[in-house]
Amino acid sequence: MKIRLILLSALLLGRSLAAENLSSDVQAKIDERIKAVTAWAAEPVVVEAVRAHNAALPAEQAGLTQDKWRGLSVLDPLVRSLVKNHVGQFLKSKKDEIITEAFVSDAAGLKVGFISKPSGWSHAGKPKHDVPMTGQNWQGPVEVDESSGQQQVQVAVPVLDAGKPIGSLVVGLSITRLSQ
Repeated sequence: MKIRLILLSALLLGRSLAAENLSSDVQAKIDERIKAVTAWAAEPVVVEAVRAHNAALPAEQAGLTQDKWRGLSVLDPLVRSLVKNHVGQFLKSKKDEIITEAFVSDAAGLKVGFISKPSGWSHAGKPKHDVPMTGQNWQGPVEVDESSGQQQVQVAVPVLDAGKPIGSLVVGLSITRLSQ
Protein backbone atom coordinates (compact mmCIF):
# COMPACT_ATOMS: atom_id res chain seq x y z
CA MET A 1 0.00 0.00 0.00
CA LYS A 2 2.83 2.42 0.88
CA ILE A 3 4.50 1.73 -2.45
CA ARG A 4 1.27 2.53 -4.31
CA LEU A 5 0.95 5.82 -2.44
CA ILE A 6 4.56 6.71 -3.17
CA LEU A 7 4.13 5.88 -6.86
CA LEU A 8 0.86 7.82 -7.04
CA SER A 9 2.47 10.81 -5.32
CA ALA A 10 5.42 10.70 -7.71
CA LEU A 11 3.07 10.53 -10.70
CA LEU A 12 1.00 13.48 -9.48
CA LEU A 13 4.12 15.49 -8.65
CA GLY A 14 5.50 14.75 -12.11
CA ARG A 15 2.29 15.98 -13.72
CA SER A 16 2.28 19.21 -11.74
CA LEU A 17 5.95 19.80 -12.51
CA ALA A 18 5.28 19.20 -16.21
CA ALA A 19 2.59 21.88 -16.12
CA GLU A 20 4.94 24.34 -14.46
CA ASN A 21 7.77 23.54 -16.86
CA LEU A 22 6.17 24.22 -20.22
CA SER A 23 8.83 25.24 -22.70
CA SER A 24 8.97 28.94 -23.51
CA ASP A 25 7.99 28.10 -27.10
CA VAL A 26 4.86 26.23 -26.01
CA GLN A 27 3.95 28.97 -23.51
CA ALA A 28 4.36 31.60 -26.24
CA LYS A 29 1.96 29.61 -28.45
CA ILE A 30 -0.52 29.40 -25.57
CA ASP A 31 -0.24 33.17 -25.03
CA GLU A 32 -1.02 33.76 -28.71
CA ARG A 33 -4.03 31.46 -28.45
CA ILE A 34 -5.27 33.39 -25.41
CA LYS A 35 -5.26 36.56 -27.52
CA ALA A 36 -7.36 34.82 -30.18
CA VAL A 37 -9.77 33.34 -27.60
CA THR A 38 -10.19 36.81 -26.06
CA ALA A 39 -11.26 38.12 -29.46
CA TRP A 40 -13.74 35.23 -29.84
CA ALA A 41 -15.26 36.06 -26.44
CA ALA A 42 -15.91 39.61 -27.68
CA GLU A 43 -17.80 38.51 -30.80
CA PRO A 44 -21.44 39.68 -30.79
CA VAL A 45 -22.75 36.12 -31.29
CA VAL A 46 -21.08 35.09 -28.01
CA VAL A 47 -21.87 38.21 -25.99
CA GLU A 48 -25.53 38.31 -27.06
CA ALA A 49 -26.05 34.60 -26.35
CA VAL A 50 -24.52 34.86 -22.87
CA ARG A 51 -26.53 38.00 -22.14
CA ALA A 52 -29.76 36.22 -23.18
CA HIS A 53 -28.87 33.07 -21.19
CA ASN A 54 -28.22 35.17 -18.09
CA ALA A 55 -31.58 36.93 -18.53
CA ALA A 56 -33.66 33.77 -18.93
CA LEU A 57 -32.51 30.17 -18.50
CA PRO A 58 -34.13 28.06 -21.24
CA ALA A 59 -36.93 25.87 -19.83
CA GLU A 60 -35.27 22.62 -20.97
CA GLN A 61 -32.22 23.51 -18.86
CA ALA A 62 -34.09 24.27 -15.63
CA GLY A 63 -33.38 21.68 -12.97
CA LEU A 64 -30.38 20.23 -14.79
CA THR A 65 -27.71 19.05 -12.34
CA GLN A 66 -24.16 17.74 -12.76
CA ASP A 67 -25.43 14.17 -12.25
CA LYS A 68 -28.23 14.56 -14.79
CA TRP A 69 -25.75 16.14 -17.22
CA ARG A 70 -23.33 13.22 -16.92
CA GLY A 71 -26.22 10.87 -17.72
CA LEU A 72 -27.03 12.59 -21.02
CA SER A 73 -25.58 11.09 -24.19
CA VAL A 74 -23.99 13.22 -26.88
CA LEU A 75 -27.10 12.45 -28.95
CA ASP A 76 -29.52 13.88 -26.38
CA PRO A 77 -31.56 16.72 -27.92
CA LEU A 78 -30.38 19.20 -25.26
CA VAL A 79 -26.71 18.37 -25.84
CA ARG A 80 -27.14 18.53 -29.61
CA SER A 81 -28.94 21.88 -29.33
CA LEU A 82 -25.90 23.37 -27.55
CA VAL A 83 -23.59 22.08 -30.30
CA LYS A 84 -25.85 23.32 -33.09
CA ASN A 85 -26.82 26.73 -31.70
CA HIS A 86 -25.12 29.93 -32.89
CA VAL A 87 -22.42 29.79 -30.19
CA GLY A 88 -21.66 26.12 -30.83
CA GLN A 89 -21.41 26.74 -34.56
CA PHE A 90 -19.21 29.80 -34.02
CA LEU A 91 -16.84 27.79 -31.82
CA LYS A 92 -16.82 24.95 -34.35
CA SER A 93 -15.78 27.45 -37.05
CA LYS A 94 -12.72 28.33 -34.93
CA LYS A 95 -11.68 24.73 -34.20
CA ASP A 96 -8.39 23.51 -35.59
CA GLU A 97 -5.94 20.69 -34.81
CA ILE A 98 -4.76 22.41 -31.60
CA ILE A 99 -8.19 22.95 -30.03
CA THR A 100 -9.44 19.91 -28.12
CA GLU A 101 -12.59 21.50 -26.70
CA ALA A 102 -14.32 24.86 -26.32
CA PHE A 103 -17.35 25.95 -24.35
CA VAL A 104 -19.08 29.15 -23.30
CA SER A 105 -20.74 29.48 -19.90
CA ASP A 106 -23.11 32.09 -18.51
CA ALA A 107 -22.55 34.02 -15.28
CA ALA A 108 -23.74 31.03 -13.22
CA GLY A 109 -21.29 28.69 -14.99
CA LEU A 110 -24.04 26.97 -17.01
CA LYS A 111 -23.35 26.05 -20.62
CA VAL A 112 -24.48 28.34 -23.43
CA GLY A 113 -22.79 26.50 -26.31
CA PHE A 114 -19.86 24.21 -27.08
CA ILE A 115 -18.03 22.19 -29.73
CA SER A 116 -18.67 18.89 -27.97
CA LYS A 117 -20.24 17.88 -24.67
CA PRO A 118 -17.98 18.91 -21.78
CA SER A 119 -17.73 16.76 -18.66
CA GLY A 120 -19.58 19.26 -16.47
CA TRP A 121 -22.83 21.17 -16.86
CA SER A 122 -21.68 23.93 -14.51
CA HIS A 123 -18.14 25.08 -13.86
CA ALA A 124 -19.12 27.57 -11.15
CA GLY A 125 -16.78 27.19 -8.19
CA LYS A 126 -13.87 26.19 -10.43
CA PRO A 127 -11.05 28.57 -11.38
CA LYS A 128 -11.70 28.08 -15.11
CA HIS A 129 -14.99 29.96 -14.61
CA ASP A 130 -14.50 31.94 -11.41
CA VAL A 131 -11.27 33.69 -12.47
CA PRO A 132 -12.72 34.98 -15.77
CA MET A 133 -15.74 36.21 -13.81
CA THR A 134 -13.32 38.60 -12.06
CA GLY A 135 -12.30 39.94 -15.47
CA GLN A 136 -8.99 38.04 -15.59
CA ASN A 137 -7.69 35.32 -17.91
CA TRP A 138 -6.88 31.87 -16.49
CA GLN A 139 -4.54 29.09 -17.55
CA GLY A 140 -4.79 25.64 -16.00
CA PRO A 141 -2.21 22.90 -15.58
CA VAL A 142 -1.35 20.30 -18.17
CA GLU A 143 -3.89 17.48 -17.70
CA VAL A 144 -5.58 14.62 -19.47
CA ASP A 145 -9.04 15.98 -20.15
CA GLU A 146 -11.94 13.81 -18.99
CA SER A 147 -14.18 14.65 -21.95
CA SER A 148 -11.63 14.64 -24.80
CA GLY A 149 -9.11 12.11 -23.44
CA GLN A 150 -6.23 14.28 -24.66
CA GLN A 151 -3.31 15.85 -22.82
CA GLN A 152 -4.15 19.51 -22.85
CA VAL A 153 -3.99 22.83 -21.10
CA GLN A 154 -7.19 24.80 -20.67
CA VAL A 155 -7.32 28.57 -20.96
CA ALA A 156 -10.30 30.71 -20.04
CA VAL A 157 -11.21 34.32 -20.69
CA PRO A 158 -14.12 36.49 -19.62
CA VAL A 159 -17.05 37.23 -21.88
CA LEU A 160 -17.47 40.97 -21.35
CA ASP A 161 -20.52 43.18 -21.80
CA ALA A 162 -19.76 46.90 -21.51
CA GLY A 163 -16.50 45.93 -19.78
CA LYS A 164 -18.18 43.74 -17.14
CA PRO A 165 -17.76 39.93 -17.00
CA ILE A 166 -21.02 38.14 -17.84
CA GLY A 167 -19.67 34.67 -18.62
CA SER A 168 -16.59 32.68 -19.57
CA LEU A 169 -15.09 31.02 -22.62
CA VAL A 170 -12.90 27.96 -21.96
CA VAL A 171 -10.72 26.42 -24.65
CA GLY A 172 -8.62 23.25 -24.36
CA LEU A 173 -5.32 23.26 -26.26
CA SER A 174 -3.50 20.07 -27.26
CA ILE A 175 -0.04 19.93 -25.70
CA THR A 176 1.09 17.47 -28.36
CA ARG A 177 0.08 19.83 -31.18
CA LEU A 178 1.49 22.90 -29.42
CA SER A 179 4.82 21.09 -29.02
CA GLN A 180 5.20 20.40 -32.75
